[in-house]
Amino acid sequence: MRQSGRSRHQKRARAQAQLRSLEAYAAQPHSFVFARGRAGRGVRQLSLDLRRVMEPLTATRLQVRKKNSLKDCVAVAGPLGVTHFLILSKTETNIYFKLMRLPGGPTLTFRINKYTLVRDVVSSLRRHRMHEQQFTHPPLLVLNSFGPHGMHVKLMATMFQNLFPSINVHKVNLNTIKRCLLINYNPDSQELDFRHYSIKVVPVGASRGMKKLLQEKFPNMSRLQDISELLATGAGLSESEAEPDGEHNITELPQAIAGRGNMRAQQSAIRLTEIGPRMTLQLIKIQEGVGEGNVLFHSFVHKTEEELQAILAAKEEKLRLKAQRQDQQAQNVQRKQEQREAHKKKSLAGMKRARAEADGDSDAEDPGAPPEAEGAGQEEEDEAEYFRQAVGEEPDEDMFPKARRRRPTGPPSKKRQIKERKLDRGSDRRPPKAKGKPWGAQAKLGPRQAARDIGRGRARPSKKVA
Repeated sequence: MRQSGRSRHQKRARAQAQLRSLEAYAAQPHSFVFARGRAGRGVRQLSLDLRRVMEPLTATRLQVRKKNSLKDCVAVAGPLGVTHFLILSKTETNIYFKLMRLPGGPTLTFRINKYTLVRDVVSSLRRHRMHEQQFTHPPLLVLNSFGPHGMHVKLMATMFQNLFPSINVHKVNLNTIKRCLLINYNPDSQELDFRHYSIKVVPVGASRGMKKLLQEKFPNMSRLQDISELLATGAGLSESEAEPDGEHNITELPQAIAGRGNMRAQQSAIRLTEIGPRMTLQLIKIQEGVGEGNVLFHSFVHKTEEELQAILAAKEEKLRLKAQRQDQQAQNVQRKQEQREAHKKKSLAGMKRARAEADGDSDAEDPGAPPEAEGAGQEEEDEAEYFRQAVGEEPDEDMFPKARRRRPTGPPSKKRQIKERKLDRGSDRRPPKAKGKPWGAQAKLGPRQAARDIGRGRARPSKKVA
């Protein structure tokens, strides 16, 4: 049998490498980008474009419904390891962009003064450079002009830095850097310029014909007699294909980069092509917590120290009153529970006392009848009830001795009055003998059969007194 191509040590090393990669991926920041409220078609498309910027460490197919609240998103984000929310919303006058840090905040609220979608940026370019391989790695973040302009500017820079994984400049692979995100702060207007670029590295020091040969698409040489014409003069090439390079974008490569002619220790030009979206942001306020909390900074509302102390005192008083109401509610619930228990005990005691008074002895406790006596008494009671229904009269006392005699509720009938008179006279007459059956056989019949015979008209023969 053919063995596996990898040994046990190789499989173990691969498993450990996969585990390390998963741990490294989980340690990186992840984000949710979505729009809330009635944002409109343009704002929703802008949220999708922002997801392209945040790829691959974002939920590209995230769907947030109208009934989902912010608490629902926070509850889902915890198990998934999401660290940031990028939320777009729209009002009647402005469009707002919120950047939240989970789970404890802070929350930065920006106003979007201007924005341009990806499709508009791409359509304005003569040649754009954008492909799917560029979005397999996070972009390179570049912050410009975030100097000592205040603590709120420093907090903004820290928030944007934490959106993307950190880079070790000594170990970074330049082939993984395909995009660049530029955020420029203008201290005069206090606005942020949000720009997204595609990075292209090309060698320098060669003619236009040589550059064309190094590209992926081979030029058309049907009109040339020899390849030397292309290398020497660049015949057949337009002037727009030769992009101007200078000291601002030419550098020496520390390592080889994928591409024709980009060798280590050789000079190459770094060219940026904007792929969108564009945004012009203005910071409005900074809050503690996720979407709610104390306002740490506000661009338009400025309060004195006394006003801040008054606001804090009012908030503390509100929290104290809320805690007091909660304590009062807990005490009311406990009191009602105790009242229900006391009422239940009182009701059970009254029921027990009424049952004892009905039995005739309120002091002694009724032990109850044994199970055998209870079963026999119940059977006799059933027989007596059957006799009453079949005959329509009360049975004799000696017929069902263990059954309780039913007391008439209404006035006594004439037949009952005559029977009671006969009993008072001390009548000793027996019921008439049944026809066709000896007295012994009649006596051996059970109470049900006797009652059935009497109901059919077979009366017991009366025994004559000697």
